Amino acid sequence: MPKIVNHAARRDEIALVACRVVAEHGFENATVVRIAREAGYTTGMIAHYFDSKQEIILAALRLMLRRIEERLLRPAGDGESLLSVLSELLPLDDQRSTECAFWIAFWGQISADAHLKQINTWVHCEYTRLYGRCLAEHWPEWAKWPDNVRDEVLRAVATFLNGLTAGAIISPAEWPATRQLNQLERQLELWRGWAQNNPAHAASMKNRKSVRVSSRTRGAGH
Repeated sequence: MPKIVNHAARRDEIALVACRVVAEHGFENATVVRIAREAGYTTGMIAHYFDSKQEIILAALRLMLRRIEERLLRPAGDGESLLSVLSELLPLDDQRSTECAFWIAFWGQISADAHLKQINTWVHCEYTRLYGRCLAEHWPEWAKWPDNVRDEVLRAVATFLNGLTAGAIISPAEWPATRQLNQLERQLELWRGWAQNNPAHAASMKNRKSVRVSSRTRGAGH
């Protein structure tokens, strides 16, 4: 009886190996031959699933994004903080260090490839969407902030996470896990405080209060 092959699982397996190869050897040295050897397959087997190295890399990108989404959007445990959720994006262990090193290697190729720029724009939008969901879930006041305030905080958090990730991958000795977490916690506190005290937020809350008072006054007049 012929062996039943889970082709989707095999594609993910190859993509995961590609992620590790890119992280360890760099983008240019992550050849199809090397990926095949690391995966324990022939190049012919790889070609059965992917037409080119770029297709493998794109599959790895999608896989990393899917894995990150699963971690960020898992059901919140009792007392789980925003810090603990967003820390899933940082290179705090071997697995996440590999994933982050892959992203850094990918970023290094973007400026010379128009197609990769488009892919990166899509990835950035997906990350931003995930960050927004996390902030909305863990900060009850998030929904009350004006759109421009939420946008500013979201951009700041995304930019900080990208920069911290790059720094921790490039200079790991300078960025142990405790320092990464402390810096992320400070940034979240700073931006949350900034949003709460932002004039646009204060004006928005004042306007909402005025509308409620006006509505009650009109109701009492009837």
